Amino acid sequence: MYRLLIADDHPLFRDAISRTLSLSVADAPAPPYELLQAASLAETLSLIDAHADSLDLLLLDLDLPDSHGLEGLARLRQEADWLPVAILSAHEARETVLEALALGAVGYLSKSSSAEVLREALARMLAGEVYVPARLMRAAPRPALASQAAFSSASASASAPVPAPQLAPSLSEAEFAQRWQTLTTKQRGVLERMVLGESNKMIAWQLGVAETTVKSHVSAILHKLGVASRVQAILLASHALPAVSGASATPAAPQRATPRRGAHE
Repeated sequence: MYRLLIADDHPLFRDAISRTLSLSVADAPAPPYELLQAASLAETLSLIDAHADSLDLLLLDLDLPDSHGLEGLARLRQEADWLPVAILSAHEARETVLEALALGAVGYLSKSSSAEVLREALARMLAGEVYVPARLMRAAPRPALASQAAFSSASASASAPVPAPQLAPSLSEAEFAQRWQTLTTKQRGVLERMVLGESNKMIAWQLGVAETTVKSHVSAILHKLGVASRVQAILLASHALPAVSGASATPAAPQRATPRRGAHE
């Protein structure tokens, strides 16, 4: 059984999440999730202290009474960096998603997500993957001045400002272009779909190859870009990719090929 903590100041929303998770396992002998609830950042930190040995994941709203924007995530990464934190928010700006990932979030869920999406996202994050919403990542970038200003203001008011960790290496467009040229055509296609938030399974389906093939491409991409994780690759490519690829980071839907069983691309 997984123990989750949801931090949101709306009781009805917390209860709705709880019911959704219970319904998703109605036929199982025992529910796989136990849900703890908190209405503020202070209560969240208290529950983390009390259940530090059993918590598996925190679902964090960005608008708590005592925490605004990414301030709460930054504080949690400082005080409980061992606990995976996923954002569950009504804010859907692509830049906010990227900022949350840069601060160490393991995923980002919109409050408008369906129950099916929520269950899939939880399964992937609890399995150690990073969940990035494809719909939000496909959205055209918008100025994030408001969210950045709110985060800067919140950090300034905190007792100890927490700098956002640089999870991806800082590269110029020229430096990224050099690394981009080392990727094969298929690896470039996989990277573009990673930036869109697609899972290995979805990428494999779209490209008509085996999932193991996609995993091999991802490993090669990380090595060639000089990064250590999928999140780093996404953060790095999301900013530099449009400039070097000559297109927006939203490739047209491909004509899916018939998967070749056991083929290695």
